[in-house]
Amino acid sequence: MIARLTGVIDSVGEDWTVLDVGGVGYLVYCSGRTLRAIGGRGAQASLSIETHVREDHIHLYGFADADERDWFRLLTTVQGVGARVAVAILSALSPDQLTGAVAAQDKAALTAAQGVGAKLGARIVSELRDKVDALAMLRRADSPSAARAGDGDTGTVPDAVSALVNLGYRRTEAFGAVSHAARLLGDAATVESLITAGLKELGA
Repeated sequence: MIARLTGVIDSVGEDWTVLDVGGVGYLVYCSGRTLRAIGGRGAQASLSIETHVREDHIHLYGFADADERDWFRLLTTVQGVGARVAVAILSALSPDQLTGAVAAQDKAALTAAQGVGAKLGARIVSELRDKVDALAMLRRADSPSAARAGDGDTGTVPDAVSALVNLGYRRTEAFGAVSHAARLLGDAATVESLITAGLKELGA
């Protein structure tokens, strides 16, 4: 099983690259983010590899960093998300954006990826909510008050997020702004102060 390839980029397509490793060209499917990171033809590149073996083919999927590889593995655990759809999602959203979308249960953010409709987007955020560690999802907002954002039910952070969404902001953007405000303001933060701070963050 191939776990990593290091070589010279021979050619690049929309969602793939051919990596020349010692005279052997490996076709590796990659997200747009990874393709931008590794450079163009002639550049040296090293990719973490996920090997998918099927009866009729062997496909290699490459990643410039461990975060993207881990999200690829996580996404492909969701029913209806194959490897190519996972790559499309990672082309549309960075690992941090995916983390924020799952934490905020923002299914609309997932529909930015080719091949992901509203139903699949909802399934992704629903299924991965329980698989992604809450502390990892909220590492940008590590105060106790912000940590309550993960439950999605009650608390100052969810209320403030809902208020910003009602004002027209996207749920992922609102979640990020309020979480950052909660970390700065600490346990004494009120819904009103979080909304005010969140608006300043979004307007910066």
